[in-house]
Amino acid sequence: MSEAIIAQKAPYAIELEAGKDYFWCSCGKSSKQPFCDGTHKGSEFAPVKFQVDEAKTAYLCGCKRNDGKPFCNGAHKQL
Repeated sequence: MSEAIIAQKAPYAIELEAGKDYFWCSCGKSSKQPFCDGTHKGSEFAPVKFQVDEAKTAYLCGCKRNDGKPFCNGAHKQL
């Protein structure tokens, strides 16, 4: 599998709504980071669908090197 493009070397602080479907960009090419805009089409990448149980500020991975996708685990500190 190809490596995703690093969108940024820091997480995105995003306000998320409870129960809403979100689609995190896994390829790094979306112009709507950290969310998918369909740019991955035709590649081996696919967006990661997720929800949260309660409204909150979440830190979504921007480096695309996170094993705990879509949430930041600090992997950007190793870049």
